[in-house]
Amino acid sequence: MQKFLVKTTARTEFINITAEVSEVVSASDIRDGVVTVFIPHTTAGVQINENADPDVMRDMKVVLDDVIPWSNNYWHAEGNTAAHVKAAMMGASAQIIVENGRLQLGTWQGIYFCEFDGPRQRTVWVKI
Repeated sequence: MQKFLVKTTARTEFINITAEVSEVVSASDIRDGVVTVFIPHTTAGVQINENADPDVMRDMKVVLDDVIPWSNNYWHAEGNTAAHVKAAMMGASAQIIVENGRLQLGTWQGIYFCEFDGPRQRTVWVKI
């Protein structure tokens, strides 16, 4: 397993980590297989989404904030229930096929680290 760090700068942030995951795959000498990207945090997640138009990720933030507001009648004493809910919706892992040593993502797809309780320094685990 390989790990790399992501430094977030906002409460909610989507960071394209496709290049970092690709570097791990390239360094592994794998030709064909599957890579799993895992986020070991309960207030962050990972998703595959469009990477051509940055407005898609801006819209994701707006929709998530509308559906799951930061303040509500939540019981969790730490005060970050919204972050936990959003992370659960995104999921903690994503799998990507590797063929001929390259990630097999669609033309418009990228891998995004999803921060919902930042800013923080986070870890991404990659297993091939």
